[in-house]
Amino acid sequence: QVQLVESGGGLVQAGGSLRLSCAASGLTFSSYNMGWFRQAPGEEREFVATISWSGGTTYYADSVTGRFTISRDNAKNTVLLQMIGLKPEDTAVYYCAADRDVFRVWKSPNKYDYWGQGTQVTVSS
Repeated sequence: QVQLVESGGGLVQAGGSLRLSCAASGLTFSSYNMGWFRQAPGEEREFVATISWSGGTTYYADSVTGRFTISRDNAKNTVLLQMIGLKPEDTAVYYCAADRDVFRVWKSPNKYDYWGQGTQVTVSS
């Protein structure tokens, strides 16, 4: 059974930092591209960042480029999202997701096969 468990969310002031972690089990982690998405109340789930199975390719949403960094540790079955310079508009539930299609890195949430339950990030102004 595939499980993705996010952690590291919380309440932070604008300009602050958080590091989200996603621990994966029940899958061959190094055979999956991994992504982070977020969903604010009343909004659709949106792409944040993605990383290829090897870690060699990363993509970011324009809104987070330069502030967020995605990374992975295949030995620990973990993907991280380091967030700095947080803004109130970053407030959302953050989800990690796994995509078995390693031939292309996708930004669409519809392309991902497995999802975690999410972790809340709240940025106060």
